[in-house]
Amino acid sequence: MSEMRDSVVRPPTLAQAGVEAEQEEDERQRHLPTWFLILWRNMRSRFGMFLLLAFILVAIFAPLLAPYNPRDNTFMPTQLPSTAHWLGTTQSGEDVLSQLIYGARTSLLVGILAGAGATLIGLVIGLIAGYVGGLTDEILSFFINLALVIPALPLMIVIAAYSPVKGIWVIIIVIIVTGWAWGARVKRAQMVTLRERDYITAAVFAGDSMPRIVFREILPNMMSLVIAAYIGAASAAIGAEASLEFIGVGDPTVISWGTMSYWANNSGALLTGQWLWIAAPGLALALLITSLALINFGIDALSNPKLREE
Repeated sequence: MSEMRDSVVRPPTLAQAGVEAEQEEDERQRHLPTWFLILWRNMRSRFGMFLLLAFILVAIFAPLLAPYNPRDNTFMPTQLPSTAHWLGTTQSGEDVLSQLIYGARTSLLVGILAGAGATLIGLVIGLIAGYVGGLTDEILSFFINLALVIPALPLMIVIAAYSPVKGIWVIIIVIIVTGWAWGARVKRAQMVTLRERDYITAAVFAGDSMPRIVFREILPNMMSLVIAAYIGAASAAIGAEASLEFIGVGDPTVISWGTMSYWANNSGALLTGQWLWIAAPGLALALLITSLALINFGIDALSNPKLREE
């Protein structure tokens, strides 16, 4: 009888079940990249990733999510929110919610392309100035300081206003031209620090070429800084695009959150009780930029182990 009792399979206790669940979770995490685990374990970064993913999905599936065509102006103008139009209609009879959904595409496009362009230019100039040094560093540093001294927003307004061509691509180019200097300054300073390290000196004595030293030895140690600079540049580009569209120097026919605010302001949306027409694009911009700022907390943890969460 004792042997039969010993052979009975006993259900696991709560402690054993918890240990097994932790072991299964650890086993799954072993197959994930380390950088992703660091971002995922940071609670603020995780929330930012979910928020950014929501905006990306909205932009991708905008034709399915939008109740109407954003350019359809066959509805009654300046309608208040209702079951047919959750955020009301514009002064031209267009659905505000549909324009809000499609506006996510413009903001994400500007953030991705303008942020990448400004980061790339700043990275190349900063690496060359910091590594080569001498006269090259002085010349490039002069242009960096010159670009930093000139106010970016007034320069963007002047270039966009007097450009013979209007459109979102002009705004992207304007943001790239005026937004690379700060990233170049930061990367130059980091390059000056890294080029004095022992492993860089060893690579120089070994006869390695400058491109190999820069892109194989130095740049991998700057990736967290580069990614953080890209997120900052993308956030600034999204805000700059909305600002330029809001003051009317962009293309008013482009469907974006900035143009929505521009037309709402010109049409006196607050006077007609259509406060959602103004509040919705502003809230969407704030949430999108907040998601990028929250992800930046995880990026900081990549470069600083003291900021990592268990």
